[in-house]
Amino acid sequence: MKTHFIAIGGSAMHNLAIALKDKGYEVSGSDDAIFEPSKSRLEKKGILPEELGWFPEKITSDIDAVILGMHAHQDNPELAQAKELGLKIYSYPEFLYEQSKTKTRVVIAGSHGKTTITSMILHVLNFHEKDVDYMVGAQLEGFDCMVKLTKDNDFMVLEGDEYLSSPIDLRSKFLLYQPNIALMSGIAWDHINVFKTFDDYTDQFRKFVASITPGGVLVYNEEDAEVVKVVEDAENYFRKIPYKTPEYEIVGGKVHLKTEMGDIPLSVFGAHNLLNLEGARHICHTLGIMDEDFYDAIMSFKGASKRLEKVEREDKGILYKDFAHAPSKVKAVVKAFCEQFKNEKKYGFLELHTYSSLNPVFLEQYDHAMDGLDEAIVFYSEDALKIKRMEPISPDLIKEKFRNENLKVFTNAEELHAYWDLLDKTQGVYMMMSSGNFGGLNLTK
Repeated sequence: MKTHFIAIGGSAMHNLAIALKDKGYEVSGSDDAIFEPSKSRLEKKGILPEELGWFPEKITSDIDAVILGMHAHQDNPELAQAKELGLKIYSYPEFLYEQSKTKTRVVIAGSHGKTTITSMILHVLNFHEKDVDYMVGAQLEGFDCMVKLTKDNDFMVLEGDEYLSSPIDLRSKFLLYQPNIALMSGIAWDHINVFKTFDDYTDQFRKFVASITPGGVLVYNEEDAEVVKVVEDAENYFRKIPYKTPEYEIVGGKVHLKTEMGDIPLSVFGAHNLLNLEGARHICHTLGIMDEDFYDAIMSFKGASKRLEKVEREDKGILYKDFAHAPSKVKAVVKAFCEQFKNEKKYGFLELHTYSSLNPVFLEQYDHAMDGLDEAIVFYSEDALKIKRMEPISPDLIKEKFRNENLKVFTNAEELHAYWDLLDKTQGVYMMMSSGNFGGLNLTK
């Protein structure tokens, strides 16, 4: 099968391209910007575009599938050529469904926790040598590529994202998967540039539940009131399995899960991660993994990339980074950090740089998000606001919305870096929360 990727350099797109190459497909692609690690990984597989840009001449009538990434625009010249030739154009999730429609599809959805839960499930299955197809949005230890597609596997585990499928397909990605087994971890308003109201956002999850195949299974977080409401309002037939935070305690700085089989020591921490773990356990049980085997495997789970990930510093200082940028994620991470390091001086840094996080209306969602930290720092770039054509935001407004008068607010990367350089990283503990890089801040030294 001959496939062409428009915007092949994306974190999800390049993994799918590699998976198809490994499956024996003929793969080509284009992009106007490709960064690491996508660049090196594509080059290793021999599918890195020779030059950056869009080339309509690459789109020929013998291509079986054109896969369109979100990075491309509606007026992309390669997309126009594909339409002109009448080629089959897939969004990323649409193509994944085509590859998995004869399999049992397990879809993990939620505003937060879905990457970690998917990662936990894959870790347990890999530990017990249970082979499945999968797609997950973070790099995992022991996995070379975060998409796997085979002809023979019976199951496919998919991280289900509620964001748009492609520039020409404005459905939420997870609505295309039609899960046989699903999980919903939580609902907290996000992506307000697309979903203008909370009800509009929540409606995507209502549609997701409605897309579960008849007689399927939904594992859901019973501690989230919005999730419970969506589940209770569902009219289609499926089996409902609720889960909640399990009992645990912190002994000697290490989290121990309390189970019928005794205390289970874990390599991750935070109540939200224990809640994620419980959801993963129920999903694994539906896949034939008994609890004893689940706990045996989960002890060695160290977390997904950029999810409470410990950074190895040259000075041996204690520093973690997390992809957290949405309010619910920030609150969960800060709470976990404060619980884990009760007796240490705690520094928390948050970068605001998404459309949602820089919107004055949405900023209300961050109220008290940084409470409990000894030093709370928020950074956003005034230049980023200009690039996004958004109105200026004052540091005072940030403090007001966070309900935190002691908040330090930086709007210039150089000033943030100067403050950072003055801190003795061997004193106290540090949490860095961003889906960006704090203006190029080096966290290892």
